[in-house]
Amino acid sequence: MRTLLVLLSALLAACGQGDARQQEKKAAAPPAIAVTAVEVAPRDVPVTFEAVARTEGSREVQVRARVAGILERQLYNEGDAVKEGALLFRIERAPFEIELQQARGLLAQETARRDLARQELERLKGLADKRAISQKELDQAASGAQQSGASVEIARARVRQAELNLSYTTVKAPIGGITGRALQSVGSLVSPNAESALLTTISRADPIWVRFAISEAEYARIRSAPDIEVRLENYPHPGKVNFAGSTVDPATGTVQMRAELPNPQLALLPGQYVRVHMQAGTQKAFVVPQTAVAQNETGRFVWVAAEGKAVPRPIRAGSWLGSDWIVHEGLKPGDKVIVDNLVRLRPGAAVQVK
Repeated sequence: MRTLLVLLSALLAACGQGDARQQEKKAAAPPAIAVTAVEVAPRDVPVTFEAVARTEGSREVQVRARVAGILERQLYNEGDAVKEGALLFRIERAPFEIELQQARGLLAQETARRDLARQELERLKGLADKRAISQKELDQAASGAQQSGASVEIARARVRQAELNLSYTTVKAPIGGITGRALQSVGSLVSPNAESALLTTISRADPIWVRFAISEAEYARIRSAPDIEVRLENYPHPGKVNFAGSTVDPATGTVQMRAELPNPQLALLPGQYVRVHMQAGTQKAFVVPQTAVAQNETGRFVWVAAEGKAVPRPIRAGSWLGSDWIVHEGLKPGDKVIVDNLVRLRPGAAVQVK
């Protein structure tokens, strides 16, 4: 009986020591970190890219003098919007009016000679029929009439050239658009074969073109897209890509692109730098809050709650989608991505998902 009491006492003492050890272990183990997590699944997200671009006129032309002369008048205000055919400059007309009068006089002279040669030919034909003159004389008269006719055509072409030169003294806008500054002052001598030929420039800004470049990898992802929408930051009118380069720049590894956007209020001016957002269809990807994405020396990663522990998961992130981040690689359906208390997490730390 005494022996049994001793054994029971020993057993109770051992149990008490075991409970104490377990309590010590529990007291030593840190409590699980309470976290919030979202369960991810792939869904359709837009294929988007961003790039820095520069605007340019959809048409940009140089207005040049086509005849030599003194620039007499400037008929527009620099920077104004003008319509096609609007008067811009006037070059001295007097020398070209005189040239036109001379050309018309020469035409009248050659026409009279042609008429006389034709009359002479008709008269000699009658004599030739009567065998009053030789065939040689008739042939010479016919040749003279033909030469006179050719001289009339040459004189008529000179008249047309003189009229054309006179019309060039009035310089008109070849397209509608925004005018640039006048590059030659009134009173200057301009010549079509000298630097003074350039008078001003005109740029059409509606629609406006936006030129930018994207990487070879980005181009490979959008080249099969049937329709690519282009938007600018803080600009209401979307546009479309109207040109894609056929070669890759070996120096930068990029492909040149160009988009056309409406610009009815001329809010965009040629030469501006803008940020372009492109959307080319949709793709399957994961989406996580931006607050869930961290970064270290190896790249971006997220914390995943797996079997009650925090596990870091490297990811390949894409672009932003509103307040979320698109993730292309690193996650699988059903993963629980932790979105708060990230600074307290360590690999293998116990977590309790709220």
